[in-house]
Parts: sequence; C-alpha cells; structure tokens
Amino acid sequence: MRILVVEDDRPLLDAVSTLLKEEAYQVDEADNGLDGLYLAQQSVHDLIILDIMLPGMNGLSVLSELRAEGNAKPILLLTARDSVEDRVKGLDLGADDYLVKPFASPELLARIRVLLRRLSQGAPDGELNYGQLSVKCQSMEGYANGEVLKLTMKEFELMEFLLLNREQILTKEQLLDRVWGIDSEAGIGVVDVYVHYLRKKLAPYGCERYIHTVRGVGYMLKEKC
Repeated sequence: MRILVVEDDRPLLDAVSTLLKEEAYQVDEADNGLDGLYLAQQSVHDLIILDIMLPGMNGLSVLSELRAEGNAKPILLLTARDSVEDRVKGLDLGADDYLVKPFASPELLARIRVLLRRLSQGAPDGELNYGQLSVKCQSMEGYANGEVLKLTMKEFELMEFLLLNREQILTKEQLLDRVWGIDSEAGIGVVDVYVHYLRKKLAPYGCERYIHTVRGVGYMLKEKC
C-alpha cells in the first residue's frame, strides 16, 4: 500500500514516514499544501495523511479540492487543535478520520489499518478479489483461479493496483508513479513491459483477458468490455 503524508513539521514528517516504512508501506512526502495537493491529484495513493495547518494551502482546502474533484481516497487529518469545530468541519468536508497531535504511534497505525481495510472490504490478510483474480496485500501473493502466481515485486504491485482500481481506466503515468515511484527515472515504456510480463503469467489460467488495453491512455482491469 502507498501512503501520502502531508505535514510541514519536518521532524514529525520524518518520524511518521520512518514508522510507515518500517511497517512495509510505501511513502511519499510533502511539506506544504500545494505540493500535497499536486501529489494527491496523481491518484496513486491508497491513503492520505493530511495536516490541517499547512503553508501555501491549508489542509482543509486541500481536502475540499480533492473531494470536489471526485478523489475518494481515505484521508486521515492531523490537527494540533483539539476543538469540536475543527473536527466537525474536516469530517463534513469528507475526511474519513482524524488524530489530534501529539498522538501515539500505535494509534496512528491502528487507524491506518482500519481505513485501508475498507479498501479490501474487510477481507482477511488485506485480500482483494475480482473474478478469478486475487491478491493478499500483507503477504504479497497473487492468485489466478486459486493458484499462486510466481510474481516479482513490481508485477505484484502492478496487479494489486489494478485490483484496487478494477473497472477504472488507469493511465500509464498513474501506473508508473504508483509502481515505480513519483521520482523514478524509469521511462513510461516500462509499464507496457511489465503489463506484458503480468499477462504472460496470467495466461496459463486464462486470466490475461482481464487486463484490457485502453489505446492511447493506459489499461483497465475488467472481466468483459
């Protein structure tokens, strides 16, 4: 799972990022609202941790803009102001949860697990299912027709992202940013190469048909088109 952390307090940002990486999450960072909004708009993250008090553009404005654009990714607000007004406003704007600073690391991780569990509909081991395909996010295993697939890390991450966004068109740029990272120097052509690899591993089970090419745009996971 990939998490975006938007926090202007550098020691706290570093601490949260380190904590998440130790829990095997992939992490992107921003220390101001404008950069946070831009990164969130790439639609490659599974969850956004968003501070309210940010330079450039405050967290509530970022939240409002994302929801207005139709971005439905889970958003966990961080605030140093423990007031009912702040909480209510954030939740009314579409935040999924909030934490008041300072907070304990175990509580942050617990709230993250709850929000991410909703993406996998509460299935055990973070399991995602679609047709004859499934992945177990925590154990990083992919399956076709119930048979385990021998996937590389990049192939697994590609399959996981397709399943998380099933029946939605994903651009090659989104796939590149999600699987290889926003700061990656890899070329866009690597996406086509790894889609080919993944299709090849799904082919023995008749499941390569799930990955549809959207000409000039990218790919979509769907049983039928």
